[in-house]
Amino acid sequence: MGFFNPLLFFVISIALFVVLLYRRVGLGVSLTAAAFLMSLLSLGISGTATVLSETCLDQTTLTLVFASFFIILISILYKETGLVDILTRSLRGFIKNPKVTVSLLPAVIGLLPVAGAALMSAPMVEAEAEKLGLDKEKKTYINIWFRHAILPIYPVSQFLVLTVALTGTSMDSLIARQALVVAVMLIVGYFVGLRKIPNIKNVDSETKSNPKANLKGLLYSFLPIIVTVILAVLDVNIAISTFAGAITLLAITKTKVTTFQKVLKNRAVWEVTLVAFSALLLRNVTLASGASQILGSAIANTNLNQVVILSAVPAALGFLLGSPIGAMALSVSILAETVTFIPKNVSLIYISAYLGYLIAPTHLCLVFTAQYFRTSITKSYRYLIPSIIVSITAALITYLLV
Repeated sequence: MGFFNPLLFFVISIALFVVLLYRRVGLGVSLTAAAFLMSLLSLGISGTATVLSETCLDQTTLTLVFASFFIILISILYKETGLVDILTRSLRGFIKNPKVTVSLLPAVIGLLPVAGAALMSAPMVEAEAEKLGLDKEKKTYINIWFRHAILPIYPVSQFLVLTVALTGTSMDSLIARQALVVAVMLIVGYFVGLRKIPNIKNVDSETKSNPKANLKGLLYSFLPIIVTVILAVLDVNIAISTFAGAITLLAITKTKVTTFQKVLKNRAVWEVTLVAFSALLLRNVTLASGASQILGSAIANTNLNQVVILSAVPAALGFLLGSPIGAMALSVSILAETVTFIPKNVSLIYISAYLGYLIAPTHLCLVFTAQYFRTSITKSYRYLIPSIIVSITAALITYLLV
């Protein structure tokens, strides 16, 4: 055993990570602490310095860190500049069907990946859900489900960007494979949450406003996201794409220096940026220490079917950690020597981690939404769990047949 016992050090470090998460320490700080502890225990000071240096100078790390910084910057600027209010107001005025509106509002807000930001869409969902006569549990379900359903194919999702960086997989290939699962999630969301609800039309003052004005407001407020997504789809470096989106937002809103300074002082900006760096650092430390190879051998010796490994491990981690990024960082570290990170394998890992996280009792969006609608998470599970089962089934069928 001696000084170099990577598996033991991995377990100790991950235990520290889990404890920190459950004590509400930020994900970035928790991942960084786990990575440094594992590195110091298994590689020593000089080895840690080497891995740290290599991670800092790696092109993938730089791209991911800057992309994450600009993604969260755009998200917070949308709120601070009031652009998100224009976006939602225009959307509500442009669409006359409350069923469509109640599902689109959380989906649109979901494009702004701020932790716990389901609270931003909850009041909007409530206003439309009241017209449809939905109960508290369905309001919770709709706000959570439609907010998260689109993200597996959203090229500016930090989780998707991180997955590409960790596994070296093409984003286009992941989006193509996950499109079917997203389609199933949207259909499931409609059948579970809205199918039996009678259709009515909006009759409030917002829908009577000028349609042209609403369309203009919608295009204006969506422009930063449109610019970012188009550039990403055209295969422009994701850091450059998100930078262009941030510049567009600053330009069209004529953001004041004081507002920008306030955003830069927001802890979330630096927390999300640190998460991007620490996830790659943890992966590199796990590989350099030999822990990944030992874990891979242990998993291989269990003789479990690869489909079970690719789905059960990340799903369990997603549920236990309440963090898709944490689940993906650990899954990649654990499975790096066991599976080949081809698109079909990575996609199943991604979807499994994501769906596990979606119903985690520590998932902030779920916690905040349930609190807002004054219901319990467990009551919402009667809608969420069947939806999760159908969605993971779609992912497994896609994996086996495509």
